[in-house]
Amino acid sequence: MSLHTLNDILAAVYKSRRDRVMLQKLVLGWTPISSAEIYRSVVGISRALESWGIGKGDRVAILSENRPEWTITDFAALALGAVTVPIYATQTADQTAYILKDSGARVIAVSTKSQLEKVLTVQHHTPVERILVMDAVETAHAIQMQPLMLQGPMDADPDFDARAQSIRPDDLATIIYTSGTTGTPKGAMLTHGNMASNIVYSMEAFGFGTKDEVSVSFLPLSHVTARHVDFALLYRGVVLAYCPDLARLAQVLTEVQPNIFIAVPRVYEKIRQQVILKTVGFPKTAIYRWALSVGRAHRAETLADTRPSSLSWKLADKLVFSKVRAGMGGKAEEFISGGAPLGRELAEWYADIGIPIHEGYGLTETSPVIAVNTPRAHKLGTVGKPLANIEVHVADDGEVLARGPSVFKGYWNRPDETEAAFLDGWFKTGDIGDLDSDGFLSITDRKKDLIKTSGGKFIAPQPIENSLKLNPLIGTAVVIGDRRKFPAVLISPFFPVLEDWARANEIDTDSRDMLVAHAKVQALYEGIVEETNQNLARFEKLKRVIVVPEEFSAADGTLTHTLKVKRRGIEERYRALIDEMYSKAEAAGG
Repeated sequence: MSLHTLNDILAAVYKSRRDRVMLQKLVLGWTPISSAEIYRSVVGISRALESWGIGKGDRVAILSENRPEWTITDFAALALGAVTVPIYATQTADQTAYILKDSGARVIAVSTKSQLEKVLTVQHHTPVERILVMDAVETAHAIQMQPLMLQGPMDADPDFDARAQSIRPDDLATIIYTSGTTGTPKGAMLTHGNMASNIVYSMEAFGFGTKDEVSVSFLPLSHVTARHVDFALLYRGVVLAYCPDLARLAQVLTEVQPNIFIAVPRVYEKIRQQVILKTVGFPKTAIYRWALSVGRAHRAETLADTRPSSLSWKLADKLVFSKVRAGMGGKAEEFISGGAPLGRELAEWYADIGIPIHEGYGLTETSPVIAVNTPRAHKLGTVGKPLANIEVHVADDGEVLARGPSVFKGYWNRPDETEAAFLDGWFKTGDIGDLDSDGFLSITDRKKDLIKTSGGKFIAPQPIENSLKLNPLIGTAVVIGDRRKFPAVLISPFFPVLEDWARANEIDTDSRDMLVAHAKVQALYEGIVEETNQNLARFEKLKRVIVVPEEFSAADGTLTHTLKVKRRGIEERYRALIDEMYSKAEAAGG
């Protein structure tokens, strides 16, 4: 069937009559959920929402980790023409209250007792009238979802179907609040048609759903990329296994053995770091390096989606590459990355171990995909060719502009910011990029992240940071230096590797503060940075290194909820340390 609205996805799921549409980990293992069960649950929740006066245009918020009830609530609201407002499970009570107030959400579905308690502390400051809770929580302040889900029919409900089919492509489907790397989060308004058109064209070159396939849903559904992907895979007939906790991902991958692996760059970085950790020491290091050299020689074949056939590659695959794939479940055949820049060097590393990662690019405001590498058209170091229904233009200042049916309608209650987001009908992405002669798009950096030194030189920090992060001793690297005389870098180590190195060098690891301050550790990181400097232009070279004893996270405001660096949050947190470093350099004539 053709896809015009998100409600068509639920219709396709129901008509498929499949025994396995979703998988949920319960006490006795992975339990399948059929298309009939999903339909019954959606209709049950939708009827409840309707009985509370929720209709077209009303906002329904979801505050939950990834689980079947997330998607069921989403479909139930969309079928009424209501507007879904996702909230990250990791957001604070105050952040949650802001979104509830700004969106005017009247109902919120929460996952657990702790999420319920979070909402109850702020509910009196918000327009929320009713709270749905997914877990079996004893409370007088919320309504249990499970009994409502069971009240739906096992057969088709003509009234429900007619109402869902009455929703048009131009009707608002969701308000997704940007993760807010700078400033206050804004609600991007996406219509059914925005998301539906993007799903159709972004998946055009992938053969998903042609056989019995499984994918693990672990990227937060509050993020547009994860929601887009899950909608698309459900529509294509791929089984979704829900992983609510990223800490359990490795176990879930082993148990479920997905055929499709979709992640953000930070997940791919963590996997690479774990591989390096496991190949330390003789003869493991020698075998690993040999295998990489073999893979590098066959990189072109891998990127052409052809499995190399040489004896050396087969041996390298048996000794190293297959073990990496086993850690990702062992059966994945398609690997996709989105949500942030992957970095050319990381993409090369994966290609060298036989895994071509199809990197894509987009924003919340573009539903999200603008361009993506595919098995048919893949070029390393790019984010692929723009979708067939998306026009891309690079402005004179290098900013990527986009136009097409998946571009959003504007920001919720922010007409001035909506107007500022467009230039003569083109959406301003805020990213600096380039279109090559073959039509492949490359993204250099965020326009607002470009560092301008006091000497007037512009530096793109992301390529430098991505290069540094390839070193197993580095967890996160943040280039600083805007309006300063020179660029520097602030590094949060990857502590498992650093602590191993420290013990081998007889350095005490009991205190991370003392560890990062140790002269040998300082020299170690200065050496790593100096190696990177060899490949940089003179004005880009990093002249100072700050090593901090903390790991960055969304909880402390240094990463977004999609694990991207929040430069403003990091620079604010370490302001005194940064100012002191530049003052000392100034005094020393540096």
